[in-house]
Amino acid sequence: MAKSDFLAEAKARGFVFQCTDEAALDAACAAGAIAGYAGFDLTADSLHVGHMIPIMLLRLFQRHGHKPVALLGGGTTRIGDPSFREEARQLLSDEQIAQNLVGIRKNLEAFIDFNAGALLVNNADWLDRLSYISLLRDVGVHFSINRMLSFDSVKQRLAREQGLTFLEFNYSILQSYDFRELNRRHDVVLQMGGSDQWGNIVSGIDLVRRTEQKSVFGLTTPLITTASGAKMGKSASGAVWLSAEKLKPYHYWQFWRNTEDADVGRFLKLFTDLPLDEIARLEALGGAEINQAKIILATEATALAHGRAAAQDAAEAARQLFEQGVAAEGLPSVTIPPADFGAGLPAFALLVRAGLAASNGEARRLIRGGGARLDDEVIADEGQIIPPKAEQKLSAGKKHHVLVKLG
Repeated sequence: MAKSDFLAEAKARGFVFQCTDEAALDAACAAGAIAGYAGFDLTADSLHVGHMIPIMLLRLFQRHGHKPVALLGGGTTRIGDPSFREEARQLLSDEQIAQNLVGIRKNLEAFIDFNAGALLVNNADWLDRLSYISLLRDVGVHFSINRMLSFDSVKQRLAREQGLTFLEFNYSILQSYDFRELNRRHDVVLQMGGSDQWGNIVSGIDLVRRTEQKSVFGLTTPLITTASGAKMGKSASGAVWLSAEKLKPYHYWQFWRNTEDADVGRFLKLFTDLPLDEIARLEALGGAEINQAKIILATEATALAHGRAAAQDAAEAARQLFEQGVAAEGLPSVTIPPADFGAGLPAFALLVRAGLAASNGEARRLIRGGGARLDDEVIADEGQIIPPKAEQKLSAGKKHHVLVKLG
């Protein structure tokens, strides 16, 4: 039984998968405020739901009086984390990385209060200045190739057709260097990350012990999948982004509203701030009442990412649409200039333009399967020409709707 409030609640909510020296970490948390970090590489201009576990853990860490440090991987993104990946990441330009940093910083600011002691740092500040020979002599000497080859993340990659490049092989060393640098600069004693980061985290702990003669800790979170086995962060139409520019709050709300019954209680614990006793009450609801718990989950999760007003607007839009059968003003919309619309657009092309399908092929399959509707009427022909109109509702399935406006 954990003695510290942070570790006790983290375990009760399902955040803890593995922990190095849990008793010592628990004692450190109980003795006073400590600093802990989680890292986010800048591989896109927004984080998505798949990143929510470390974000929510940092948020919980701050709620219990500790100092969260969000590390942006401006340096490590230039290599790419190979952990459990089938192939190497596409290398990004410095300009792309800088642009991605802006979007991800905005995502994190919605969840973590950087005006109340939390830190946002960029590992490019120290990694970009490293001398290769100095790194080899200072850090490389402490890494055993035999041990690195024993990590599951490395072994799986070596067994695949595309091997592990020397560039990627260095990622673990740089992540370990980050932990030591954060310990030196900000007295960070805890690294938090997904279960796929266990090897990298342990390597960082070992580096700090060898070079600083200090004991630091690692905590990993479980891989979160839905009850049906799907990976979190993805939907039928692609990634569930945290940025409103990439995914409208209404669609974000709908993602959580569509949670499977078996996942509601678990997701309320992980992805909302609701008290555990209230979650227990909602988790016990059965039959049609479970839908009320899903609405609360969707509204609370959306409020964290986009604000309470946007969450309530999304909930009201959904209520009007599904209970009253009308297109509410809160529905997401797309405006198409008359010059682009012309005399009309093929139905499949309009679905793509409205963001309801990722490609023409996906749109055609949706129409052939009877899943596309215009103003609640099934679109029977994928090549049907949709004439311009001031406003019309386009739907993909029963739960995804967009108002297509001319203007």
